[in-house]
Amino acid sequence: MDLCEQRASEAPKLPKILQNIDQVRLEGQKSTTCISHQEEIEKQFPTLFGAPILKGSTGDSIERKPLKVGVVLSGGQAAGGHNVIAGLFDSLPKGSKLFGFLGGPGGIVDGHYKELTSQFIASYRNQGGFDMIGSGRTKIESEEQLKKSKETIESLKLEALVVIGGDDSNTNAAVLAEYLGSQVNVVGVPKTIDGDLQNPYVQISFGFDTATKTYSEMIGNIARDAISAKKYYHFVKLMGRSASHIALECALRTQPNYTFISEEIEHSGKALSELIKELAEMIEKRAREGKNYGVVLIPEGLIEFIPELKSLILELNRGELSKEGEKVLHALPSAIQEQLQMDRDPHGNVQVSHIQTEKLILELVKKELTIENFSPVEHFFGYEGRCGLPSHFDANYCYALGSCAGVILSHGKTGYMACVTDIHQPIEKWGVAALPITSLLCVEERKGKMKPVIQKALVDLNGAPFKSFSSKRESWKYADDYRFPGPIQFYGPDLITESIPLIVK
Repeated sequence: MDLCEQRASEAPKLPKILQNIDQVRLEGQKSTTCISHQEEIEKQFPTLFGAPILKGSTGDSIERKPLKVGVVLSGGQAAGGHNVIAGLFDSLPKGSKLFGFLGGPGGIVDGHYKELTSQFIASYRNQGGFDMIGSGRTKIESEEQLKKSKETIESLKLEALVVIGGDDSNTNAAVLAEYLGSQVNVVGVPKTIDGDLQNPYVQISFGFDTATKTYSEMIGNIARDAISAKKYYHFVKLMGRSASHIALECALRTQPNYTFISEEIEHSGKALSELIKELAEMIEKRAREGKNYGVVLIPEGLIEFIPELKSLILELNRGELSKEGEKVLHALPSAIQEQLQMDRDPHGNVQVSHIQTEKLILELVKKELTIENFSPVEHFFGYEGRCGLPSHFDANYCYALGSCAGVILSHGKTGYMACVTDIHQPIEKWGVAALPITSLLCVEERKGKMKPVIQKALVDLNGAPFKSFSSKRESWKYADDYRFPGPIQFYGPDLITESIPLIVK
């Protein structure tokens, strides 16, 4: 029996409150508003707006009727998605039916689905990836898409729909909930490896733990190689399109020589030249100590947080380049200039995720250095972390999220996000809650139009995780205090197998 088979046969742990689904109550009193633009959000979501936060408690058993439920995986992959579906399936009342929409939200629009049975789900339990039913990035927002989705849902006689996804996907869940009204109850589940879907009830989105542990293993391996060969500087770009949570988590786990935190850079207003100078000074000081090697971590979205580059990208998107913009552009390496001007999305905007930020930093540092002994190596860790076998934390967390979604549906609620709370506590003490998705909304410009969105959670510079990082990073620059986490462990001491994301503590 291999590890995947062994993991598939193991039952995730459930918090005490979810061990008897029939006894779970959801209660709330105080109505909610939204992050901002209340008038606009209320206008777009008249039936959902103002719903109370519901907190889980236990009471006498209640009779729950069978349900016909649809489930969809939306957006990029994240370890644990299969366990959300398994938890949902196991939590539904006896006699219920669960249908999986194939290929993401497009499967709802086009009517592509598969009934999910106990036998079919069995081999996907505790497995990585989204291959059970596939995923996609279709946004159901046009009148035609909404109409076709409703027709699909009506043809299956569905009473509920669970949308597993990130901030955009959960916003889409609210749009669907408003459109479908009381006919179909829609519940969202928080997913994204970026970790930027956070609030008081969602301490971290699922998939983050597995991804960062996977990246940290590789960074640790690279650090070990660096101090073994003693001649290479490794520049590692990490996923994290809008926030630096992944870079911060991996830094805390591996203690590299230098880590860029995008939010800190934007707050300080430091120019690119200042950042390059700081990094070059560290490299030259290490060289004087005989250390011509090191590890540098770079968040994927860094380029949009550096003031002059952020302005440059905005100008390029508008097609109007100022003299200052031209000056900034021409100061960049030719390969980066080409990427900024050629790589565009269907709406004509710069595709920032395609910019080789690690190469930009590396090339500019090389120009700044006065030493000759500098051998840089580039890396980008992205897809490697999205589909691994979920850590114990993600496996248990996702199964509980699926169970929580089942509870919310059994109570006939719609437009809510399933939340598992108190995850910094032992599993048996985890709680459950239902959070109105509209309470997380604001209005932002997306592709030239003002749209309701869930505001992304950035790194809190006043939070304990960043302060811990900030207090130690100066010594990491020169002391080679690297840590080597190794691969995710499924068997052994609880201190290792049951560890949770460091930024949650």
